[in-house]
Amino acid sequence: MYYFSRAVNSVHSEDIKRLMRQASGPDLISFAGGMPNNDLFPIRQIDAIYDGLSESIKKSCFQYGPTSGHPTLLASVRQRLLNKGLPDEGNRLLITTGSLQAISIITQEFINEGDVVLTENPCFVGALSVFETYGAEVHGIPIDENGIQIDRLKTKIDALNKKPKFLYLTPNFHNPAGITYSLERRRELLEFLDGQDIIVLEDDAYSDLFFDPEHEKLVKPLKAHTGYDVDIIYTGSFSKILGPGFRLGFMYASPEVSEKAETVKQALDACTSNFMQILASEFSHEEYLDPYLAFLRNEYRERKSILQKAMNEFMPDGVKWTEPLGGFYFWLRFPEGFSSTELFENCRERGVVFVTGRTFDPHNERDNCLRLAFSNMPRKHIEPGIRILAEEIRKLL
Repeated sequence: MYYFSRAVNSVHSEDIKRLMRQASGPDLISFAGGMPNNDLFPIRQIDAIYDGLSESIKKSCFQYGPTSGHPTLLASVRQRLLNKGLPDEGNRLLITTGSLQAISIITQEFINEGDVVLTENPCFVGALSVFETYGAEVHGIPIDENGIQIDRLKTKIDALNKKPKFLYLTPNFHNPAGITYSLERRRELLEFLDGQDIIVLEDDAYSDLFFDPEHEKLVKPLKAHTGYDVDIIYTGSFSKILGPGFRLGFMYASPEVSEKAETVKQALDACTSNFMQILASEFSHEEYLDPYLAFLRNEYRERKSILQKAMNEFMPDGVKWTEPLGGFYFWLRFPEGFSSTELFENCRERGVVFVTGRTFDPHNERDNCLRLAFSNMPRKHIEPGIRILAEEIRKLL
């Protein structure tokens, strides 16, 4: 008999395993996978970059590197953060093995079993899995089309018998809800948190993937809003803008937080892959990244438009959604009592899959919602998939 620790019993970890199994299959129309389409990866550019590296740099690709990150990638990422308006002074950068590792490191750094973490509801399932694994008491705060509901956040904090260790937020092109926090809601949130001594963990994996240049001003990071006494730890990722297989993310935080985070990372994997860091650094240095981002924005905008048009045409009354301004996702909402789990089983029999709403509920309860990802979907499959989905929804409404 095995006597496993409580850490292996995360309900949301099981959801992630199921999600990865659902995300692909030769005969499936899958709206499940929140990942890029394989045909969009910059294979030729990466080939050219590697072929152009000197022999000494190629050798260093195979070597261990500094725990904090390869110097060239640190410089490249830091400059991009400064361009987004993040403050230069009083912050250090740490390269991580994907942004989920950054979230995990921060959780290990601050959370003892039973400590409180606040999240949005719905919330990125990967983060929920991390918080549960390390024994946090997770409380979800409802969001609307403008962001987290400040009155509900205040009520929750007042009702708790202990101060939350941190508040986890995804303000830009939210996963799974697809929303973007309004500028007014960001201001209200920061004004409310000002001086409360609650750390904000800002997860910003998608903000480079806006569909309209006019919307770029809407995705200004919370950490770029100065003048508030709010400690914000900022995390980001290369998974959505270069490729998940690179396993590259980062965190940007105060020197005290970063120093302890580096200690945690050293115990986890010593360092992030030098190979991937050098390729990513050169991809940015050789000025491939910005043209590639422009290409991705166009691709995802077109897929979003096809899906939006199909839903407008085929979805029955009673189904609601917010049109995303960027990112990968639509979040469909149904009347109370509707079961997206039952809908999933019916749709799967017809070769269409998505992710059920309760997967993203911190309490694993609310099931009258679902997430559709269009990023991995070939254009030709979007309309047929929505037709089937709408037919099965109609049967259950």
